[in-house]
Amino acid sequence: MSERIPENKMGVMPVNKLLLSMSVPMMLSMLIQALYNVVDSVFVAQISERALTAVGMAFPIQNIMIALAVGTGVGVNALLSKSLGEKDFERANKTADNGVFLTAVSCVVFMVVGTLLARPFYLAQTDIPEIVEYGVDYMVVCCIGSFGIFIEIIFEWLLQSTGRTFYTMITQGVGAIFNIVFDPILIFGLGPFPKMGVTGAALATVLGQIVAAILAVLLNHFKNPEIKLSLRHFRPDGWIIRKIYAVGLPSIIMNSISSLMIFGMNKILLGFTDTAAAVLTVYGKVQSFVFMPIFGLNNGMVPIIAYNYGARRKDRLMKTVKLSMVYAVAIMAVGLIIMQLIPDKILLIFNASDDMLRIGIPAMRIISICFPLAGYNIITSSTFQALGRGIQSMLVSIIRQLVVLLPAAWLLAKLGEVTLVWWAYPIAELSSLLLCTLFFLGAYRTIIKPMDHPGLKEAELNNP
Repeated sequence: MSERIPENKMGVMPVNKLLLSMSVPMMLSMLIQALYNVVDSVFVAQISERALTAVGMAFPIQNIMIALAVGTGVGVNALLSKSLGEKDFERANKTADNGVFLTAVSCVVFMVVGTLLARPFYLAQTDIPEIVEYGVDYMVVCCIGSFGIFIEIIFEWLLQSTGRTFYTMITQGVGAIFNIVFDPILIFGLGPFPKMGVTGAALATVLGQIVAAILAVLLNHFKNPEIKLSLRHFRPDGWIIRKIYAVGLPSIIMNSISSLMIFGMNKILLGFTDTAAAVLTVYGKVQSFVFMPIFGLNNGMVPIIAYNYGARRKDRLMKTVKLSMVYAVAIMAVGLIIMQLIPDKILLIFNASDDMLRIGIPAMRIISICFPLAGYNIITSSTFQALGRGIQSMLVSIIRQLVVLLPAAWLLAKLGEVTLVWWAYPIAELSSLLLCTLFFLGAYRTIIKPMDHPGLKEAELNNP
């Protein structure tokens, strides 16, 4: 008689307890990331409003950098985890080697291209010399030191691929704390350090990433015995690289879309005043506090849905989706209330001028109207990924940001009032609500509802 293998906790633990146990650590980790992004901007805002605008305008390049690193990590994670599951340890190690190689290539490209294109990138958005100079100083440091974020991300994904997510929380936390501590020291020149302004903000960010990267490498070496890197006699493997990007490319595209959207929004807002672009920067930092917990919730939700989809447990799958939606909408509702009640207090944290308050208060209130809808849309879109319908999730993201939000903002800007531009966000979220609902109803009808028929599982097992 064969030994009975106990079922994974994702199939037996009470759904609410399971969801919280898997999501809360990731939510806390992402809140730490959001905190250091906000603190970074708070200190930069003390230099000047235009310094804040310049740092915010660097987001598209920084986001593409992270998108490429994360997309590569996602592809490596998928192939490496599959190889370990199949007990193919040689291919697992080769996958890790190729992932590190691809990361190194990406890093070199960004170090060279980012540095050369920094000034043209800013001049394509504004002709205000002060913003351009601040921006070039900031972006050059971030690009030259980009090896820190690339190495950190790939080695964190190697830890995640073997289930050691706790260590990724440590690396991210240590890097964020380092950044928070050294931001004021390097920006304002505290103690023996010279006053470096915006360059100091960039240097603090880069050094925090390098510290996290070193820690991630060490944790992989000492705490991740399943993976053994061997780069001394390394040769790129075309088959493995194709497999990595077959999974990673959609992730790269999805994460890069927001770069195009922010670039376009900055162009539109700078047509009014650079203060409007500074408001967008502040909003982007503040909203991350609301959205990051939702993304952490997603990371805990997706494997639960995927597992119970494979196990054909419709009851657990749907309960996970419903609970996730309740939590997401509740978190977003709290964010909505805060944005409606104290937008002035939030803006003053960033040393807001009277002009920024005039533009920013209505902006915060208008954009936050759609927060609860965004909670529903994010959870629904992630459900598509868990059910193997990642293309639909990508379509929602592309249509929301590039097909609806940017054209709507451009048309509203033609009316000559900057306050109207912010209504593009609720309009885009409504379009996502419609798409997500239609796609979810289709997925329910074709994928989830058939789980009610137990005979279908046996037929699928007999005819895989």
